[in-house]
Amino acid sequence: MTSLCRRLPAGGAISGYQVRFRQQARAAANCAVCYGYSPQRPGIVRGLRSPALVVKAAGHSGAWERSGVAEEGEKLGPCSYSVGEFAAANGRKSKNRAAEVAVAAAATVVMGVGNRVLYKLALVPLKQYPFFLAQLATFGYVIVYFSILYVRYHAGIVTDEMLSVPKTPFLVVGLLEALGAATGMAAGAMLSGASIPILSQTFLVWQILLSIIFLRRKYKVNQLLGCFLVTIGVIITVASGSGAGHSLKEAGVFWSLLMIASFLFQAADTVLKEVIFLDATRKLKGGSLDLFVVNSFGSAFQYRHYLYASSSPSYQNYGASPSVNYLATLKTVQPAF
Repeated sequence: MTSLCRRLPAGGAISGYQVRFRQQARAAANCAVCYGYSPQRPGIVRGLRSPALVVKAAGHSGAWERSGVAEEGEKLGPCSYSVGEFAAANGRKSKNRAAEVAVAAAATVVMGVGNRVLYKLALVPLKQYPFFLAQLATFGYVIVYFSILYVRYHAGIVTDEMLSVPKTPFLVVGLLEALGAATGMAAGAMLSGASIPILSQTFLVWQILLSIIFLRRKYKVNQLLGCFLVTIGVIITVASGSGAGHSLKEAGVFWSLLMIASFLFQAADTVLKEVIFLDATRKLKGGSLDLFVVNSFGSAFQYRHYLYASSSPSYQNYGASPSVNYLATLKTVQPAF
């Protein structure tokens, strides 16, 4: 074992500190953080024991009563750990994280499928009133999103700076979501349940094209090839005339194109939201905008667009329920923005 000592001068009542570096003859597998106390200079002095280095401190009056550094053969305290235990703990954390991601992904898939199935089931009795259903769904989104935003704001997750971001982009987000939901409801009422998932694959194509144009994003060749294969698959399915393709032909080209346009509006909505997040990162000086701020205000403006559209003369012809005074109910609880 080799050692090196050097005394460092200091003023005041303490004339110096002695720092000793000791190199262990054999590598130790334990690491401990220990503490000592000096009556001449109150405070905590920390000594670190590692396989190669030990640091000790001594005051003017002499050595500490107990340096806190375990000598060879001395049992270490609860702050010690082995490298193997540390690696095992990291392994468990990685597995738990992977399990959480898998559960979240599975829950997203299940809820997404359930959302589309419930929409189709709701359109069966409300086939002639798709705009009413779009209004009702948006009204539910506003309540849920702002309830969560209220809780997150009082929990300190959402700040006043986040709420003070410009609202003009949310106006466009609401318009795109309103167009996407309304056209999707109208087309979904006429198309079969098997044909809607086929046409929904065009969402990926629109999203890639719009992200290349507005976000200047570059994709790998295999990603573009996958998008091309999706497009070819949709075309072959529609042209084959069997199964979902046959249902698409029965419904007519107009409703299929309307559903494809619906996914165009939804893809544009997601790209615009990404632009909002990127712009907010610069304005918030590196901070990120909370997701529920974007969704809440986007749904609120979507709801207002529906109210404006419902006041037009063509409202009754597009699928409003003439027997339900739903518009008056919505206006009484319209959010003030």
